Amino acid sequence: MLQKYTEEFRYNIKLSVPVILGMLGHTFVQLADNIMVGQLGTAELAAVSLGNSFVFVAMSLGIGFSTAITPLVAEADGAGNKDNAKSALKHGLVLCTVLGLTLFGLILLAKPIMYIMKQPIEVVELALPYLDLVAFSLVPLIVFQAFKQFSEGLSQTKYPMYATVVANIINIVLNYILIFGNFGFPKMGIVGAAIGTLVSRFFMVFYLWFILKTKDKFKYYVTGFNFAKIEKRVIKKIIELGFPSSLQMFFEVGIFTSAVWLSGVLGKNAQAANQIALNLSSMTFMFGMGLGVTAMIRVGNQKGLFNFKELRRIAQSIFLLTFLLEIFFAALFLIGRHWFPTLYLDINDVTSITDNTEVMIIAAELLLVAAFFQISDGIQVVVLGALRGLQDVKIPTVITFISYWLIGFPVSYYLCLHTNLKSTGIWIGLLIGLTASAIMLYLRFNYLTKKLIAG
Repeated sequence: MLQKYTEEFRYNIKLSVPVILGMLGHTFVQLADNIMVGQLGTAELAAVSLGNSFVFVAMSLGIGFSTAITPLVAEADGAGNKDNAKSALKHGLVLCTVLGLTLFGLILLAKPIMYIMKQPIEVVELALPYLDLVAFSLVPLIVFQAFKQFSEGLSQTKYPMYATVVANIINIVLNYILIFGNFGFPKMGIVGAAIGTLVSRFFMVFYLWFILKTKDKFKYYVTGFNFAKIEKRVIKKIIELGFPSSLQMFFEVGIFTSAVWLSGVLGKNAQAANQIALNLSSMTFMFGMGLGVTAMIRVGNQKGLFNFKELRRIAQSIFLLTFLLEIFFAALFLIGRHWFPTLYLDINDVTSITDNTEVMIIAAELLLVAAFFQISDGIQVVVLGALRGLQDVKIPTVITFISYWLIGFPVSYYLCLHTNLKSTGIWIGLLIGLTASAIMLYLRFNYLTKKLIAG
């Protein structure tokens, strides 16, 4: 019985590993920033957390929107239609560039909100100059996403990974030089981390475009664009798929961002601990995201072939693989919850021993809850990927809103501010919201695939 699902594991892993490594690359930029900035102090770590919370909200809209390109390209590829795939990329690039510039402008306009959010003032003052540069890095990041989603739609998942890995090396080198002022450069602190992020993201775009352009197999798709000829039909299709997908990601990232802001009300140490737990959870979440992209590609291909029984079997094989992987991560968080926080702080710094000890205690409690929501988080994102492959985006958007904002956030808010659970209460709310999302999205997938098979 299980073999009809497990026999797909090898191909699912082969397809998803480059995607996972590429997505881990995005998170690794934050990990490198957090570990290096954490050596400066808890206020600096909290400032990076606060600045990134604004960027993550905007980034969720951009990345979510770009995911519309993958199922369109996958369906065109399954049907053998190269022109449609190229058209999806061209129009996706136009929309992603406009969106990146718009989100950058909106973040700049939103900066004064930091002063009315009851965040520690020293954290806000450190976060503002960092935010300017990291917000601008959204423009190349979202353009990169357009190329990445296109490449993944053709089941070519390794090239975006190469671009991300090389960009990470550049980011770490620049961080080392600019944060701490090595090799004769000025010591720039967290602004140095922002410069490293900005430069590495511009590099990613040009590197991925160059790789695709030099491969005969992809040259047709990525060259000879006529941007003067924009088709309303294609723009409308991408927006119809992309806007709900961006809202889905926005609702999820939004609740995690609310966790940053709620923990900021509790003080800089609670915020720094939240950032550690959030960064570690983001690393494992990328495995679910990568498998979600695999589900989107494979479901999109089968949809193009009108093979709905195979579509359901393949999707369920990916769900099972995700479930097994997330159990492993849950065990990892349980076992390592006291050790992981020590990676982010200078535990030998005598002047900060009180702050650092408090941060490590809070972070260990948060990782205990995070261990349990690994499974819910992984399942909900992979089922969401399968639904995107089916080009079903409107009902899942409603489901994510209900799960995170009508169920999860009220629990987080109440337990944080009105009980002794405080930071832990925030994460219990996240766990409940993710679990609700996983259950409702799976029920939606189950209903739709049975309906398609019945004809």
